Amino acid sequence: MHLNPYGEYAVLLAASLANDWPADRAAIVARTREAGMTMDFTPADAADHARTRIVIDDWLRVVDAPTESERARLLNAEMAAVAAYPRLTDHDGEGWHLHYRDAQQSLPHVLRAVIAVGTALHVTTRGMRRLSRCAAGLAPGDPCTNVVVDVTRGGRQRYCSVRCANRDAVRRHRARASARA
Repeated sequence: MHLNPYGEYAVLLAASLANDWPADRAAIVARTREAGMTMDFTPADAADHARTRIVIDDWLRVVDAPTESERARLLNAEMAAVAAYPRLTDHDGEGWHLHYRDAQQSLPHVLRAVIAVGTALHVTTRGMRRLSRCAAGLAPGDPCTNVVVDVTRGGRQRYCSVRCANRDAVRRHRARASARA
C-alpha cells in the first residue's frame, strides 16, 4: 500500500503548472500523466482549463503566504473545501492507496484536492520553508517568479534552475567586486 500518494509528486506537479502554464486542457492532463497520475479525468468540461488556472492561482497564494501560520490557514481552507475522508482505492493497477477526495470529480476539483493535500504533506514532513519563489527573483529587476519545491536532502534549494543560481552568483560577485573597488 502506498502511504503517501499525494506527497512529492503533487507539489512538484503544482509547481510545474505554475511555472509553465499549459496551453489547454489536454496539456494539463498530459502534465498529470508526466507526474504519475493515471486516473481518467472525465467528463471533460470546456471550462476545465480556466478553472484549473484558478486552482493554481489559489495555490500560489499558499506559496506566497508571508508567515507559516498564514500558509497553514490557507492550506487548511483549501483542504476543507475539497478533501473528503480518506478512502482506500485500487485503480489503474497502482496498488492499494489512499484518496483524499470523492470519486468522479472534475479535473480542477481533483487537482485542487491532490495539490492541497500533497502540499500539506510536503510542508509538514519537510518543513514550512521548503516551498518558496526562486531566490534569484528577489533581486531588483530579476524576472524570475518560478516556484521552488525543495525536495533536497539538506533542505537548501533556493533556485528554480542552475541558470538562476548562476545569474544570482554572478550578481553577488559583481556587487562584492564593485564594493572593493
